[in-house]
Amino acid sequence: MYWNYTQPVDIIFGNGKISELKNLLSAYKNPLLVGDPFFKTNGLIDKIKNITEIKYVFTNVSPNPDVTEVDRCSRLIRENNIDVLVALGGGSALDLAKASSIAAESIEPYHNGEKTVSDGHLPLIAVPTTAGTGSEVTCVSVLTNRQTGRKAPIVSESFYPKAALIDPELLCSLPPAVTASTGIDVLCHAVEGYWSKGHQPICDALAIHSIKLVFEYLPIAYKEPENKIAREKMAEASVVAGLAFTLPKTTSSHACSFPLTSLYHIPHGEACGLTLDYFARVNSYDEHTRQLIKELGYDSADSFADDIFKLKKSIGLRLGISDLKLNDDDISQLVKLSHHPNMNNNPVEITDEILTGMYRQLRNL
Repeated sequence: MYWNYTQPVDIIFGNGKISELKNLLSAYKNPLLVGDPFFKTNGLIDKIKNITEIKYVFTNVSPNPDVTEVDRCSRLIRENNIDVLVALGGGSALDLAKASSIAAESIEPYHNGEKTVSDGHLPLIAVPTTAGTGSEVTCVSVLTNRQTGRKAPIVSESFYPKAALIDPELLCSLPPAVTASTGIDVLCHAVEGYWSKGHQPICDALAIHSIKLVFEYLPIAYKEPENKIAREKMAEASVVAGLAFTLPKTTSSHACSFPLTSLYHIPHGEACGLTLDYFARVNSYDEHTRQLIKELGYDSADSFADDIFKLKKSIGLRLGISDLKLNDDDISQLVKLSHHPNMNNNPVEITDEILTGMYRQLRNL
């Protein structure tokens, strides 16, 4: 077995660590804060501006950020000589900031594969406010082109943040539905990172650590939003899962999530979690996946898959797609679009027959 492990992000973790942001920005003259629009109303952006004296703010960030939003942010960067970005929020804000860091006239050629991201980019400090995407330690930016219907990642080592400032206290204001959706995304990152064809020992160990934390603390964080221990453990699970999957890459559940989100607007994490238990059974034909099941203390793939299903049910996530009223043509479209490049990382070949059977099963739930 041959493998390399690289993690260039400086990780700063702990309650109250948001106070260190001013020191992290001391070497720069003109920062831009990129944040979810919600933080304009709850006071967090004003708090950070007071801490750091940041003048420029960009909050035109939607869930599953669009390429046009990246272009608007890039224009603001060029026009104001911005020299560093601070990304505040969930995966949407972080992904938009990463793509904007190259300050391109248009991000679309990079999104559709016509151009490759070069080394030239602005430094980025990531401040996640959800325990979910792990984007603060990855080199991936997932964008949507709503005009063409394309949702896909851009992968570049230029997108690694310079630093990840993780303050679990910022998670306490998350509503239960967001806690659930982003939390199941953490589980998907860890599980898929482990069973990916690109797996390696360090990432495997990180994945197991994260998976155990999610099963123990996600239900508590969902039911007790102010529970600081649960929030801290889920923040830990998220960043560790980010470390676990960024090199091996995600697999089948993420591949299927893209059409489920783009066509039916199912939140990203919830869309990933929708198929995870199904693929846990399918991938049990892979020896390395069977090792994961054993390491987690399960005697069978069915037991592991059943616990994933129970976890989703306990935190109010969708268990099927019967509400979408899909016909056979809709299922065929989902099958076709699920053959995203991430599917090639799956340890077991996922055929049209497997996908059709899965979506038909989900159609009845």
